[in-house]
Amino acid sequence: MTPVSAATIDGLRRIEGRDKVTGAARYAYEQQIEGVATAVAVTSTIAKGRIHGFDAGETLAHPRVLEVLTYENAPRVAEDADSEPELAVLQTSAVAYHGQVVALVIAETLEAAREGARLLAVEYREQTPDVELSDSHPGLYKPDKVNAGFPTDEGTGDPDRALEKADLVVDAVYSTPNDHNQPMEPHATVATWSDDGHLTLYDSTQGAPMAANSVSKILGVDSGRVRIISHHVGGGFGSKGTPRPNVILAALAAQALGRPVKLALTRQQLFTMVGYRTPTIQRVRLGANADGTLTALVHEAFEQSSTIKEFAEQTTTCSRVMYASPNRRTAHRLVRLDVPTPSWKRAPGEAPGMFALESAIDELAVAAGMDPIALRIANEPDVEPETGRRFSSRNLVACLREGARQFGWDERDPTPGVRREGRFLVGSGVAASTYPARRQPSSATARANDDGTYLVRIGAADIGTGARTALTRIAATALDVDPSRVVVEIGDSALPFAMLAGGSMGTASWGSAVVKACRALVEQGGGEVEVDTKEEVAADADLAKHGFGAQFAQVRVDIDSGETRVDRMLGVFAVGKVIEPRLARSQLIGGMVMGLGMALMEEAILDPRTGATVNHDFAGYHVPVNADVTDVEATWIEEEDAELNPMGSKGIGEIGITGAPAAIANAVFHATGRRVRDLPIRLDRLL
Repeated sequence: MTPVSAATIDGLRRIEGRDKVTGAARYAYEQQIEGVATAVAVTSTIAKGRIHGFDAGETLAHPRVLEVLTYENAPRVAEDADSEPELAVLQTSAVAYHGQVVALVIAETLEAAREGARLLAVEYREQTPDVELSDSHPGLYKPDKVNAGFPTDEGTGDPDRALEKADLVVDAVYSTPNDHNQPMEPHATVATWSDDGHLTLYDSTQGAPMAANSVSKILGVDSGRVRIISHHVGGGFGSKGTPRPNVILAALAAQALGRPVKLALTRQQLFTMVGYRTPTIQRVRLGANADGTLTALVHEAFEQSSTIKEFAEQTTTCSRVMYASPNRRTAHRLVRLDVPTPSWKRAPGEAPGMFALESAIDELAVAAGMDPIALRIANEPDVEPETGRRFSSRNLVACLREGARQFGWDERDPTPGVRREGRFLVGSGVAASTYPARRQPSSATARANDDGTYLVRIGAADIGTGARTALTRIAATALDVDPSRVVVEIGDSALPFAMLAGGSMGTASWGSAVVKACRALVEQGGGEVEVDTKEEVAADADLAKHGFGAQFAQVRVDIDSGETRVDRMLGVFAVGKVIEPRLARSQLIGGMVMGLGMALMEEAILDPRTGATVNHDFAGYHVPVNADVTDVEATWIEEEDAELNPMGSKGIGEIGITGAPAAIANAVFHATGRRVRDLPIRLDRLL
């Protein structure tokens, strides 16, 4: 197969690019609404207990403070809001986690609202919180299912007996911390009610139509009376996949005040109110014959959720897809703690799960005296291991081989801890990547204008990925016209319903609807058409649909300090047909860089006494910056897969992070001879 590099291929430039770089693109908080007031959220300083009382005297005495909302006076939400307990804000005196919203101060200006929030006194009746995850916690239980509807446990054969009989055994525990999405644009909302009871929300969301439905249920308002507009979104990574407290707070404030209100969460508040990746403790056991052929694979994960809502991440599901083994067991166990509710972060489940699995595979290669690429190829399955379904396409082996060629893998001395350049130990590592290729029903309209242009409308979201540009290309191809003749409107719940931007299924879901609408328009010969893809999605063939990839990393480790630097990263992916090469490369590299942060930097630290995140800003919670990323490249294999969707595409937003942390960790082992099984790879874990 022929590898393709985005660097050598022309494509459309971002349609909204000029607006963004000139400042013409307005994000949620920047909407100019006459008479708008500003709100600031006040959050709890305890992790468990009840609010005993408020003293708002000094706050209300501030000349520019307009109102203070608490559970005592805030408008009531719908009675069935229990289905979304995180959004039933200011409804009870109970405190379930440190950083929960306990009050809202509304003022004429941001400065006045912040000062009013500082002056507000809150008295609590505190209880001792339980905030620490362990694999022996007495509260561990088996959830009914895990995220995305996967079975909690699955397996085949007798892996315990197979492990007893195996020539080679790896039995290791890996851990990942709770880490946070931290998009550039914080979660923000502007809310305004009309006289006839219609609510308009300018919100930073990954899916305006679905968010509008959720908000209408929480507020008890007819869905036709809630409109969410979200033309530009400064990143989300999953944290804006569903409405967060800021949306409801702004709506309640505007309702109580009788005028528009805007609210942006602070950077510190993003550590508590918008979800995060659950910490994991993972035990992986591999059994193999002397030639490296797997005979047993056991992958068990221990995770946390909050006391008010269950969220169980699908951490071990990647081990149901990756390698052939006649004996396999994967399982998840969950404990409910006095912490914020975890949620989606880029590649939920696969990102931490692949770190553990691909690290263990590397350990098995060392034990077998085999090249880690050869070991992976030796255990390549013919069908999906869990279900026995045929892969629509796979091509992991092609990615491994092409990546090895580009990276210069054959020049690698497999002996760990022997290559030194000055004061640095140098090593290289490899890991595989995977992510499901999904799509969900969506709707779209297409219209032929009298001037020869076309208008395509769909309630999709552009969260920085370039969705407008990709959908313009898809529409132009389906219409067989130049892209300059196509205008795509997105980012509004008033547009035809579209699936949210998440799960790497945005382009596949929206593109399917756009292609169907445009083809129907051509057949009709003009005018306007509206379509949905419910039937097509419901009839998707019974195939295993996944993207795959291979990631390579070279690192330098300072022999005195333990500081680790990543010199090179290379990813080679098999992700169906690539719609727009520039956008694809950007997404893949972005995921890889986020994987670098996961491997070396990102770690939220909770104080076990208070449940507070002590490093709740960018001074203490580190993410990669330009100086940390020297040479990162993403390429792909040309892959024809007509059984996916009309475009033949697979999602690319998340596969870039899966595999990247393991590739770096494996490179650190190769450089130093020290296996770090707990992320991030801190100095103290190497020295």
